[in-house]
Amino acid sequence: FVHDAALEYMSESRPLIVMGGREYGTGSSRDWAAKGTILLGIKAVIAQSFERIHRSNLVGMGVLPLVFKENENFGTLGLTGSETFYISGIRDISPRKVLQVTAVAEDGKKICFEVIARLDTNVDVEYFENGGILQCVLRKILQNN
Repeated sequence: FVHDAALEYMSESRPLIVMGGREYGTGSSRDWAAKGTILLGIKAVIAQSFERIHRSNLVGMGVLPLVFKENENFGTLGLTGSETFYISGIRDISPRKVLQVTAVAEDGKKICFEVIARLDTNVDVEYFENGGILQCVLRKILQNN
């Protein structure tokens, strides 16, 4: 079912986000979890916090890890997951930048909140801007030839 939904959204060129709780990505196979995330068309994950290695793996796959502000989560904000999300400020992303998110419900109601980009270093930013570590390295190789 998840794969079918992902294919439908991809056919509509609609990028996806995931909302999570604390220590998102905890468990085994974190590298495959990040690979699966990008293969499903997920471009960002908004969570309360990230497991350290999984956050790094998401960045390496070109997925943007975002954290809610302290004491906020999808429940406290009244989010259901059925909203359409707009994230502002990605074009000039920098380490730990605060971004604006607008969630628009089917009835038109808007919920605005801030998140923090968990791109912790300039290297993280470079990987994200290039779509992941592999694409970043390939671009550098091609530029040097």
